[in-house]
Formats: sequence, structure tokens, C-alpha cells
Amino acid sequence: MIKSCSVEINGQPLHMETGRVAKQASGSVVVTYGETVVLVTAVSTDEVREGIDFLPLTVEYQEMSYAGGTIPGNFFRRDMGRPSERETLTSRLIDRPLRPLFPKNYHFETQIIATVLSTDKENESDVLALLGASAALEISEIPFSGPIAGVRVGRIDGRFVANPTISQQEESDINLIVAGNRDGVVMVEAGARFVSESDMIDAIFYGHEVIQPMLDMQERLKAEVGKPKRMIPPPVGDESLEARVREIATPLLKEVIVTADKMDRQQKRKDTEARTVELLSGEYEGRDSEIREAVHSLEKAMVREMILSEGRRIDGRAFNEVRPIECIVGLLPRIHGSALFTRGETQAMVLTTLGTERDEQRIESIYGEYFSSFIFHYNFPPYSVGEAKRLGGPGRREIGHGALARRALLPVLPDGEEFQYCIRVVSEILESNGSSSMASVCGGSLSLMDAGVPIKAPVAGVAMGLVSDGKRVAVLTDIMGDEDHYGDMDFKVTGAREGVTALQMDIKVERLTREVMQQALEQAKEARLFILNEMGKTISQPRSSVSRYAPIIASVKINPEKVRILIGPGGKTIREISNTSGARIDVDDEGTVTVSSPDRACSDAAIRMIREIVQEAEVGKLYKGKVVKIMDFGAFVEIFPGTDGLIHISQLAEERVNKVTDILKEGDEVLVKVLEVGSDGRIRLSRKAALGESLDNVS
Repeated sequence: MIKSCSVEINGQPLHMETGRVAKQASGSVVVTYGETVVLVTAVSTDEVREGIDFLPLTVEYQEMSYAGGTIPGNFFRRDMGRPSERETLTSRLIDRPLRPLFPKNYHFETQIIATVLSTDKENESDVLALLGASAALEISEIPFSGPIAGVRVGRIDGRFVANPTISQQEESDINLIVAGNRDGVVMVEAGARFVSESDMIDAIFYGHEVIQPMLDMQERLKAEVGKPKRMIPPPVGDESLEARVREIATPLLKEVIVTADKMDRQQKRKDTEARTVELLSGEYEGRDSEIREAVHSLEKAMVREMILSEGRRIDGRAFNEVRPIECIVGLLPRIHGSALFTRGETQAMVLTTLGTERDEQRIESIYGEYFSSFIFHYNFPPYSVGEAKRLGGPGRREIGHGALARRALLPVLPDGEEFQYCIRVVSEILESNGSSSMASVCGGSLSLMDAGVPIKAPVAGVAMGLVSDGKRVAVLTDIMGDEDHYGDMDFKVTGAREGVTALQMDIKVERLTREVMQQALEQAKEARLFILNEMGKTISQPRSSVSRYAPIIASVKINPEKVRILIGPGGKTIREISNTSGARIDVDDEGTVTVSSPDRACSDAAIRMIREIVQEAEVGKLYKGKVVKIMDFGAFVEIFPGTDGLIHISQLAEERVNKVTDILKEGDEVLVKVLEVGSDGRIRLSRKAALGESLDNVS
């Protein structure tokens, strides 16, 4: 049975249909907006895999090259291999708001696949995939506490715009994705150009209003074609076991939850679990994992109650207090820019490398090919949390944290004309106990300044947490790992003194109210300003010049008509300059020549050679040229490579000259003065006018 429904967003219909394609999936929906089309399917197995005690949910978002009318550039000409960064980030974007909405004891393998079938390269597909994922789950038999929906919010000329087109986003100072349900917001992802906290709140809840009709659409589809939901019995605890665990573990956990040092706390937690299992294993034989889980649940409840009832955090800080901060810059001698940022037990070493235009990252997507001159990579080695694991490529978390840090720093970077370097920043997490992504932002700002990148302003970031029992609320500044684990919110906020540059929020409760979000943003601003002050004690503005180990980049503007001469036949001339000087040279059709070299001497030599080749004759100037052709009426002289002028026979000498060859022969060097440069580019030269002139005046 084919069913569809539509609403209008930003002046065009948003259309959703089910029942036509992918009918063997548990739920499938096609979402269309403009000429962008996304198919989203949800499938769940009906058997629980042995030993599973978590939600085995996978979300895969894929952009097919045919959607953009292109053929893949790989050898096989096939959409294959590792997902692109955008695909990975969008998969995370869909996963994050959906995951908390499944039953706690739902352990069936579940997969959501969102496939972009068509793109008009103006209407984004990511928020359509998020909407389709919720709708596919709603009409399926999979238990799900939805619906939710997502929308992108921009602001152009002070007016909020829902789902702005890609071209509209270039004019917008906000790029915000809001996901929510009827009652509140469940996820936020944003980039901004120094936007105030109050404006961000307004944008978020404008987005929440916009999604309401999208929730209506899903409810209509569910009423018409929805399948009966699979019944999942609520988890049944063993009250006897839980009581015995409370009796034994509570006195021990009271010491655990007030141990400030992370490693000491982890060891005491392990000792508590081991002691509890030891005392109860005979009474509850073969149920060691249940005992450990009960200890974990008890600790969570005790931490939350300590925060809400006593107003006390694990490490004794006030709710709005930031952990101690230490900043060091320039710690690695050969690196172009380096910083070590430590906040509590979280430490990031952030390194900046400056490159040339050739180092820019080339990105292929369904929207076309483009180049990125700012790259941010985040690495999370296992030793940072005291573990020994196999090293591998970056996972979704690493890619997501790197993208967040990049988005936070992007608004303060200089434009390409002001600073022609390609910039790569790498954050190596050396220790982690909460918010290593925000440490990466702070360290990245310090590292960029140490590298001499003329950023507009320093940027800092902080992670906010929440503990709430429905009546009591505690908003926590600069959360540590256990506060994130046991709490209800992870709200990351970055910005400069002038305003917010990025947001990322995930919650474990069903919704977040405007009041709580506003309090979190205000506390985050207070913390951000404190952190910026601490950073400023080490370095408050970019260094006056880049590192002496960074490449030298200079640009020369030449007449576009001279580009062909500079390149030479088959690139011969430009290669000779590069080989002789040791510099890399790039030239565009508008006549901008970029010279990059390892040192100033190479750069100066290359620029000198370029200017010699593309220089233009000036009236009244002396040149030492070479006779390249003899004619009856005069001689053609090459005054510099690629540029000839004519000495008329009357301008060869003071006296009358009968034959040109009486004065000059081909190959002779001769001093000449430019008499005229015609509108057609023809140059009149005079040997007579140059007689008696000093060679010191030669151009």
C-alpha cells in the first residue's frame, strides 16, 4: 500500500512516501525535498545474539555518486570502500538522537541505511536522512519512542531560515541542525560566526517549532501503514540480589565516588566489584556479571544523588568550576606550531603544520570536487586512558571530534589572500578524563598562534553536563568522564569572546527544555571566558611571523597575457625556474604566481627569474639586449626573454648608416633605450639614444 504526505518548508514541499520500494525491510521511507531524494530503511532481526547486553544498532549513510551525476574516480569506478568523512559524520548525526529512544533491554540487531539517490546540489540530504530514519522506525515493528525530526537552521540578514539551500548557507552566520520530539530538543549540531548565546537559543527553538509538522507527517504514516510494535518486556531486576549488593557495596562505594584521581577511583571501583563478587558468588552462583552490573548501577545512583542532594561533585568542585589549566607553547623545536593544553586529567598536544597550495585536501563528493586548505585531525591512542589496544585508523568518534574542532576554529582563520598557507592541525590526546575534543579546540587555538597564523581571535571550548531526576536539576561545567557517563547530557560549546563558533549536544533523557539549555549556555560562556584568560597568560595573540622551518610563500602578479610565456612550451620555462631556484611555482589564468620554497634565498631567486621573464618594457629605460634578427630596415633585439623590439636603421648611430650589418650582426649584445611602446605592444628601440649611457642604469 503506497502512502505519502507533504509539508512545506522554506517555500518548497517536503514529501515522504512509503510502500513503493524496499518493501521487505521492516520499514522504508523515501524523502524528497526539491530534487534531492533519500531512501531510508530500517531492519531488525528477531533473534538476540548470544552474550549481547547492549543495543547493537548500526547506522549507515551513503552518498552514491550517481546521485550527483558523476562516476567514481577510483580504479574500479564503483561506490565502495571506506565512507567519506561527510558520510561518517552524517551517520553519527542520525545515530545520536535515535539511540536513546530504544528500550533499555532491546538487544536485537538493528540496522538503518540511508541512501542518497538524487541530489540537486542545493538541498542538503543529511536532515532528510534523519527524518527518514525516524519515519522508517515509526512504521516498522521495531520498538522506538519516537517520532523525532531534524531541520537545518540558518540566519540571513537577521532572519531565521529553515533548511537553507547550500548557496543560502554561504550568506548565513549560523549553520545549525536541531533534532527534537514534541516536547523538546534531543540533539544539536552547529557552527556559527560569533553568535550570542541568546541568539543560539532562539535559533534552536525556532528549529523545534519547524519540526512539528514533520512529526505530524510521521504520525499520519504510522496510523495508516504502521506495523504492530514488537513487545519487549521491561527489565526485571532481582530485588534480593540488588539489596545484598547495596548492603555490601554501599560503604565501599562511598569512598569510590569521592576519589578525585581517575586512576585511583578506577582501581577502587575494581576492588569494590571484586570484593562484592567474592562475598556473593556463593550465594548467587554463576551470576558474577549481574553482581557487577548491580554495583555499577548502584554507583551511578549514588553519584547522581550526591550531586543533587549534597551539591557535591566527584572531585569536590563547584557546579560552575573549571578544572586547573596549564598551557605550554613552542615545546617542540622543529614543529611549525605546538601547544600542550592540560585541563584536570585531560591533556592534548596539538601540532600545526603549514604547507602550500599543493598540500590542500582534495575532496570528491556528490556535490562536486573542492579543496580544503584547513585540515584538523584528532587522534585518541589507547594509552590516553591507560589501556593497551591495537592501533588502527580513526573511527567515527575520532572523525567526529576532529570535525567539531575544525568547525570551532574555522571562523577565526584568515582568508586565503591574507594567509596563503595550507594549515593542518593534529590533536594527540595524551590523557583523557572528559572533553578531549574541547581540549583539542583550546590547544588548537594556542598551536595556531604559536605557528604565526594570524587568527582573528583565540577560541576555547568547554563541555557541560546535566543531572536531573525530573524535579531537581544540576548543570555541571567542564564535566569529567564519569560525570558524562552517569549524567544526562553532553553539551559542548566553543567560541571566542565575541560569541559562539560551534555547538554539539547529546542527551540521554527524552528532551531538554529551553530553561536548562539557557542555563547551560550561560555557564559555558562564563567558563569559556575563564579559559581564554588562562590561555592568554601563555600566548594572547599570534606570533609576528611563521616558524623559520615553515615554507616561504610569496605571490607575484603578472600580466595574464604573460602566463603563456612564463610557462613556456610544454612547461619548459617554469620547470627550469623551479629546478634552478629550488622553489615550487604555481600560476593561474588570472596571472597570480605563487612561489613556495624552503627558504628565503630560494624564494627570492625564483621571483627574480619570474620578473625577468615577464617584465614589460618601459619608455626611457635602458636594456642590454641580444640581436635576434637583421632586416634591411633595422634589427630586432630581444631585450628580455620573450620580448623583442625594433631598432630602426635611423636609430643605430649618430651618423647615417647604409647597412644594418655595418653596425650589428645576429647574436650581438647591444645597449638600447626604449623610445615607445605602442598600443599594439610593438616596441621602438634606439641604440643611438643609449650611446654614452652608463651600464649602471641598465634595467
